[in-house]
Amino acid sequence: MTRYKISLLVGDGIGPELSECITKILEKIHDKSASLKFDIIKVEAGDNALLKYNSALPEESFKQIKNSQACLKSPVGESAADVILVLRRYFELFANIRPSKNYPNIDSISEDVDLITVRENTEDLYVGWEFFSDDNTIISLRKTSREACNKISEYGFNLASKRTKKKVTIVHKSNVLRKSDRLFIETAREISKKYPEVQIEEMYVDACSMELIRNPNRFDIILTTNLFGDIISDESAQVTGSIGLAPAANIGEKFALFEPVHGAAFDIAGKNIANPTAFILALKMMFEWVGYKYNDINIIDQSIKIEKAVNKLFINNIKTKDIGGQLSTFEFNKKFLQLLDKEGYN
Repeated sequence: MTRYKISLLVGDGIGPELSECITKILEKIHDKSASLKFDIIKVEAGDNALLKYNSALPEESFKQIKNSQACLKSPVGESAADVILVLRRYFELFANIRPSKNYPNIDSISEDVDLITVRENTEDLYVGWEFFSDDNTIISLRKTSREACNKISEYGFNLASKRTKKKVTIVHKSNVLRKSDRLFIETAREISKKYPEVQIEEMYVDACSMELIRNPNRFDIILTTNLFGDIISDESAQVTGSIGLAPAANIGEKFALFEPVHGAAFDIAGKNIANPTAFILALKMMFEWVGYKYNDINIIDQSIKIEKAVNKLFINNIKTKDIGGQLSTFEFNKKFLQLLDKEGYN
């Protein structure tokens, strides 16, 4: 039997509802599994924490996250940068991994899409280096280091080498960003030499945005910088149906944080209509990462069962209202738990 300490950042808006869904899933697996046990540590962060503690990421919450083996993060509100960017930098979560794929009975603009955006996660404009040069002009500085380019390129090509298509599309804007993006693509090209089995292509970010609409099936791994990756991955989520189905992983050498891509959606908070699928799939990604990190085949198998249960829900047209179904947040989560029971526990 293996026991994992998981921090759960409850968040704002629809965050508490989604966190309740994930808690019930973890508790169910904890109770039913002979091999997997969890200590779930709920932590406060975001707008509510800022009002309560005068800090979007209170020291006690930060401490609890640091003492966990992985973190699940619900959406937070306007203080998001003071939470997620701090955690990314502290834990050196250099890779932001966002899969986009078609699921059964989900309306989308294309079929058989299965791509992953591999986004550098610690630099670019997200370092927040902005200042006034005069009363009417703000200067924003962009950071691009060879070290960060190396790390994300290595991750992207290694991931591609394990997939069926074995293809990496390097997305950039080096015709305008002639130094920073030139460094990015030159570094990626150098890393690609270690993976001769992986096909490589390069594409400007505006062309990639158009091609995602016209021919998304051409993509396998999209390797790109922080800002471009943020935008491209949201577009990819809509290409395959809904951002409500899109999970994300923030991965470092020693720690990782998992979250739904979408925001806190204050307009529907407390109405029991939010779609928990993205967070459920983020949980699947967390199980997979934990399994490989700790060499635990049981939790990897459980991650596969989570995605199988989601697939079966959609095959049977069991969906929340935002994607054409009739179920509320907690009704959908209950149906998911019933299907997870049928998949079994490790």
